[in-house]
Amino acid sequence: MDLSNRRGANVPRAVAAARCKAAMTLALFAAAAAAAAAEDAPSAVPYRPSVSTPAALSAPGWLEVEAGGLHENDGAGGRRGSIPVTLKLAFTPDWGIRVGSDAWVRQRDDAGSRASGIGDTVFVVKRRFAVDDDSAFGLEGAATAPTSRRGLGSGSGKPDWGLNAIYSADLGAWHTDLNAAATRLGANEAGTGRTQLLGAASLSRSLDERWGVVGEVSGTHRRGADKTSQLLLAASYNVSKRLVLDAGAARSLRGAAPAWSAFTGFTWLAGRVF
Repeated sequence: MDLSNRRGANVPRAVAAARCKAAMTLALFAAAAAAAAAEDAPSAVPYRPSVSTPAALSAPGWLEVEAGGLHENDGAGGRRGSIPVTLKLAFTPDWGIRVGSDAWVRQRDDAGSRASGIGDTVFVVKRRFAVDDDSAFGLEGAATAPTSRRGLGSGSGKPDWGLNAIYSADLGAWHTDLNAAATRLGANEAGTGRTQLLGAASLSRSLDERWGVVGEVSGTHRRGADKTSQLLLAASYNVSKRLVLDAGAARSLRGAAPAWSAFTGFTWLAGRVF
């Protein structure tokens, strides 16, 4: 077959090589620019997977997304699987908001009955109070809207209101987050109190530039209801400054909390909003 009339067949090899070299140079410049942009971007600030939250907020002006999968087993035949999703946005280093919900819940009770749907929605306003470069206090005000149906929510079934006091500090290579929260339930069972108290204390550290570990104990108390407590252990992996993966498990130490749970998820600094 005569190829002399095909497009490009008569282009000198030197010209073709020059074009190829120019294209490769442009690709390298584009890759370098993308890498520089990634380095200039702020880092993600994961709140998950622990119960406690840090005093620090996410990068001001950037939308941060947290999501994952959670499987809970109550030890008596009950199962619950959910996909928790949280959106975080800080306006300044000291003020921010977040909105969280279970995007999907599927559960089976001890009798074998099944239900599925969305979970409750939580709205949080946060204020940080810096102490020094290594420590800070925080205060969160929360409102839980009963957006779930058929008992799939984590709230009382009525609007709940909460306040959470936070202390975070770097202790050498370790970091600690201490939380003390009180939630005023919109509905409660007969003979039980409407105020639920929660305490959580976590200890974490980085093992190297990529890997980190966290351990936490937490528990709840409400008059007339069973006390709960659990131990949580998890690991995290920094894919990049803007993406952090996590996985771990929690075990109930006593009370009505699930006997055990396993989870995995991510924190992603999605993009600048303002």
